[in-house]
Amino acid sequence: MIKLNNYRFLISAALAALLSPSCRKDAQPINEQVQTLFPAQPASTIKGLYLLNEGNMNSNKASLDYVDFTTGLYRRNIYNEVNPGVTKGLGDVGNDAGIYGSKLYIVVNNSNKVEVLNAQSGKRLGQIDITNCRYVTFHNGKAYVSAYLGTVGDPAAPNGIVAEIDTATLGVTRKVTVGRQPEEMAIVAEKLYVANSGGYSPPNYERTVSVIDLATFTESSRIDVAINLDRLKADQYGDIYVTSRGDYYQIPSRLFVIDTHTGQVKKTFDMPVSNLWIDGDNAYIYSANFSYLTGKNTVQYAMINVKDETVLGKQFITDGTDKQITIPYGIVVNPVTKEVYVTDAKDYVTPGVLYCFDSAGKKEWSVTTGDIPGHFAFVY
Repeated sequence: MIKLNNYRFLISAALAALLSPSCRKDAQPINEQVQTLFPAQPASTIKGLYLLNEGNMNSNKASLDYVDFTTGLYRRNIYNEVNPGVTKGLGDVGNDAGIYGSKLYIVVNNSNKVEVLNAQSGKRLGQIDITNCRYVTFHNGKAYVSAYLGTVGDPAAPNGIVAEIDTATLGVTRKVTVGRQPEEMAIVAEKLYVANSGGYSPPNYERTVSVIDLATFTESSRIDVAINLDRLKADQYGDIYVTSRGDYYQIPSRLFVIDTHTGQVKKTFDMPVSNLWIDGDNAYIYSANFSYLTGKNTVQYAMINVKDETVLGKQFITDGTDKQITIPYGIVVNPVTKEVYVTDAKDYVTPGVLYCFDSAGKKEWSVTTGDIPGHFAFVY
């Protein structure tokens, strides 16, 4: 993710300054690499897992990896292998990925596009041009993409939008204006909820969740939550869990629960949260909480029971492997096996690592990924 108020942007910018335009132009896509991770599981209900590596801004190093559960193989850099005619590869900053039907949608933020691939083969089917796009979600034959609009980092950028895409034609059918720099989205009962960040203009952050009526595709209301909102996930009980990044100085990161029936914040968890994944009654949480006051990240892991809305007295990594993870950056849970996948972005400029933990929190395997691994999509 590109967050201009986060120190990772400074690393990205410094790296970009070291790379001349000619170097970036002459760089050749990396070929696919394959290695065996575990014994083949030909009867696996879920066939595989795509991992999108962001790559640093202005480095054109977004890449796509694939864990093949049926063969036990890890395929690194599959996009370039499957699509040799795309000379610039996947693009600049892969910010989100999702599968709907037979298609894989990849949001490439700084390249201002959504790449659409065949979900089984990875073959490129087309692209949708959306300026400064961020996240994607799906409902009733449509894909919904949040977008900042404006130039990256511009404090005067206009309010963002959510674009509706017909998944059959890949055409943009409707757009609706939301808050500044909108992030993750979720859909509950024919309403789409969008976390607005305002991250381009600190300390003047946004602090609301936009509520979009899908029938009319208009913003029906905004829910006041906290500053600099980011992650947003729905549980199975009609609640929305949304994270606030705070201001990285005095205002801390927090997790909030919105009751979609009342449109009100009903609970606040006084804990920092960078990302979460909800599977059934469990929310799996990590925080890599950066502070400009200390210049350091504080890494924590936790679990919440979303039915009871209580913090559980356990972690989802139980064997000490969490001490090996520098910067947790992505998380997803296998809905069948309950295995937990966590990525490590390390220093944001070198290849990361993907870890797989069993349902008891024990490490099963790990593998080197592309740069800044962060986003997942299961293949059924």
